[in-house]
Amino acid sequence: MKKLIVASNNNHKIDEIKEMLKGFNLEVIGLKEAGIDIDVDETGKTFMENAEIKAREIFSVANGNMVLADDSGLSVEALGGLPGIYSARYSGGHGNDKENNKKLIKELQGVPFNERKAKFICAMVLIVNDITVVKVQGEVQGYIVEEYREKEAFGYDPLFYVPELKETFADVPAEVKNSMSHRGRALDLLKDELSKYI
Repeated sequence: MKKLIVASNNNHKIDEIKEMLKGFNLEVIGLKEAGIDIDVDETGKTFMENAEIKAREIFSVANGNMVLADDSGLSVEALGGLPGIYSARYSGGHGNDKENNKKLIKELQGVPFNERKAKFICAMVLIVNDITVVKVQGEVQGYIVEEYREKEAFGYDPLFYVPELKETFADVPAEVKNSMSHRGRALDLLKDELSKYI
């Protein structure tokens, strides 16, 4: 069975990817399981550039295994695309979801709901071998709610309202979110490509 190393230590993300790729004859593992301890310096200016930097660096130590890297985040129209590639560290520290959410609500104070358009973007880069590199990008459109209600949820999900769902991503079951999320859409595109190589 071929191995696919997900260039991440984020268990939530790894589980999501495992779930979505379970139809393939693949062993999907994260960096810890692969015994890789590298902190990649993401110096790109776009999600796709950062995903590729991560994928190439991890592939260089992956013993010929396939590597999948993604970079994703939130782009808010009224803020000129911010937090963008800084989504995980918008409030300063890395991955402090609560503070990131609070900062975003503060930045959008006074902006009416219909002007709070936003999209989640997920860029994925799969390195199959030295020659084959697959790049896909998924997006989902929504709005940022006007009030932050703290709840057990991932990233900006408590703030991201999806009109078709009439709910935020934090208020719907994981299967519903995964079926239409930016990562879900990127993975759907990726699955089409992946089937050519497995």
